Amino acid sequence: MASREGRGTGRPQRGDDTVQLRKRVEDFIGRWVIPKEQVLDAGGTVAAAAMSDLRHQARTDGLWALPLPGELGGGGLTLAEYAELAEAEGASDHGATALGSASLLDVRMLARHGGARVREDYLKPLVTGDIRSCYAMTEPDVPGTDPFMTGTRAEQHTDGSWSVTGRKWFTSGAADADLVTVLARTDGTAGDRDGLSLLLVPTGSPGFRLVRELPLLGAAGQWEIELDHVTVPGDHMLGQRGQALAVAGERLQLGRTLRCLRWLGQARRAFDVMCERAVARKGSRGPLAGNQLVQQHVFDALLALRTTRPLVHEAVALIAAGRDAHTEVGLAKVAAARMLQQVTDSAIQVHGAAGLGPDTALPALFRTGRAARILDGPDELHITSVARRVLRGYGQEPTTPR
Repeated sequence: MASREGRGTGRPQRGDDTVQLRKRVEDFIGRWVIPKEQVLDAGGTVAAAAMSDLRHQARTDGLWALPLPGELGGGGLTLAEYAELAEAEGASDHGATALGSASLLDVRMLARHGGARVREDYLKPLVTGDIRSCYAMTEPDVPGTDPFMTGTRAEQHTDGSWSVTGRKWFTSGAADADLVTVLARTDGTAGDRDGLSLLLVPTGSPGFRLVRELPLLGAAGQWEIELDHVTVPGDHMLGQRGQALAVAGERLQLGRTLRCLRWLGQARRAFDVMCERAVARKGSRGPLAGNQLVQQHVFDALLALRTTRPLVHEAVALIAAGRDAHTEVGLAKVAAARMLQQVTDSAIQVHGAAGLGPDTALPALFRTGRAARILDGPDELHITSVARRVLRGYGQEPTTPR
């Protein structure tokens, strides 16, 4: 699945090892993952078996968990090094799971904010893929952009353990997860800016229940869950009591940036498919590629890709250096989501009716692009947040009309 779009992008030269590793990841995704996408998209036991085979193949090929700590069984790549591979890995929505990178956010969060028992019991099994985890923050009937309204509550028992009650939804991978990190109110009432904490909940605990699957524009993988007085050990709190949003914010910055990298990979895939179609498809007047309106689609898509990529890698560089990246992540997230939808839309248009059917990946890529403008914070949230930060630098804090 090698691409020709990347030539001449002005990106810094990479070392030979990284170039070869990226090529191996591209080959793995093209050879093993993409042919199984329709099965994986459908979910269920057949999809689970297919994913298990892919994960075994990734270990066999020496590509397992490349960005995770080497001492725990991962590949030990730094974030900056992994960013060079993440686009290739992200060409398929299933790439990160198949290659063992999907647990990166949870591993980093538990390593930085988990207690000794949490780190000892869960870190290595997460890296090796023996257990899986997910993250539950948003709730039905509660604005996802306003975590202060969280209704899930955790009450502490005299022995230090917690009893968690509430409902979460759009929880990715909950059906297969052994652990779920839950945002819950431990103090105060809904609307208070303090009093939110993160608790690591084993999904096998009494009172934990999968309520229903929530297909995302038809795709499997998102779930609504319920916690009914679920008992959680006291040492399973991540970070300090009442300080959940600091931990969550750190996670979200990296998570959004990783998604942007993967969206770049998916957009590049759509671009390649579009160009191949334009050259190969012939009518009475010759190939589609000779049509100026098709050339306009190619130009606009390439411009979107080339102008978005530097924004994403700027955010990566700041996060890797431990610097504040709120503005850069906000810009990258909005730009990458829009870009993926635009490029995929152009590719569908060039394909005509064939772009709407099951014979290409374009419907799935378009679905991802549309969902991208809402998941991990809607465009409007990032636009407002970035604009406020910029305006504060000019000595003005805009007010919100009431």
